[in-house]
This record gives sequence, structure tokens and C-alpha cells, in this order.
Amino acid sequence: MKRSLLIMLGGLVLAALAYAGMYRAGTADSCCRVHESKAPELAWLKQEFHLTEPEFTRVSELHEQYLAGCAERCHQIDLKNQELAHLLAQTNNVTPQIQQALADAAQLRAQCQSKMLQHFYEVSRTMPPEQGKRYLDWVQSKTLLSDTHSGMHH
Repeated sequence: MKRSLLIMLGGLVLAALAYAGMYRAGTADSCCRVHESKAPELAWLKQEFHLTEPEFTRVSELHEQYLAGCAERCHQIDLKNQELAHLLAQTNNVTPQIQQALADAAQLRAQCQSKMLQHFYEVSRTMPPEQGKRYLDWVQSKTLLSDTHSGMHH
């Protein structure tokens, strides 16, 4: 009985080591890419769109530039949403102030989407033409052309 228990424990330890080894082997490539990258959140982009180091460096620079303005645009949208929430809490009618706040919020979102689209085009131009087209198709389907981002769900 003692020998059976030792064999079973040995088998479990061996299985755990084999699993850990296979897991490590399967994730080592992506793990190393993330740690080597100047912009680890973009490491997948480099691999997926087969970017050279200069292309990836330029995409990373564009990403940093975009994020600075994006944060400010998001802040402005948040402020407008707070103003709208305050106005909505004061009435049960659509007032001229609510209509204006809705129009202002829509304008801010449109400006945000325009800047985002401009950024997508800039990034796509840093890539080889085929990859740039594939990138544009992908980001547009995930953002601008996606029903989940429209705010109007059926």
C-alpha cells in the first residue's frame, strides 16, 4: 500500500512538472516579447501585423501621442455626461438645456471618433500596404463600425 501511494504521488508530481513545462514552452515567446517591448500593450500588434522594429517604434510613438489627447477628450466627455446627469435629475421633461447638453455630448463623441479614425489611418500608413489595410479593417470593425459602441442597442 505504501509503495502504491509513492507511485501515485510520483505520477502526480511528474504530471504537474510536464504540465508546467508545456505551459512555459507555449507562452515563452509572447512572454519574452512583452518584457522586451518598449510598449508591451502593443506587442501583439507587432506580431499580428508583422511589423519591423522601425515600424513598431513609429506605431508606439503614434500610440503615445494619441493617448495624451485621448485622456483629455475622455475627461471632457465625462464632464459633459455629469452635467447631463445633473440636468436629467432635475426634471422629467426634455428641456432646452438637456437638448443642448445632448448635442454637446454628441459633438464631443464625434470629435473623439474623428481623432481615433485619424490615428488609425496614421498607424496603418506605417505598415506595409497589405498589413495596413488588414489593420484598418480590423480596428474599424472593432470600434467605429461595431454596434456595441454606438450606444443604441436593439
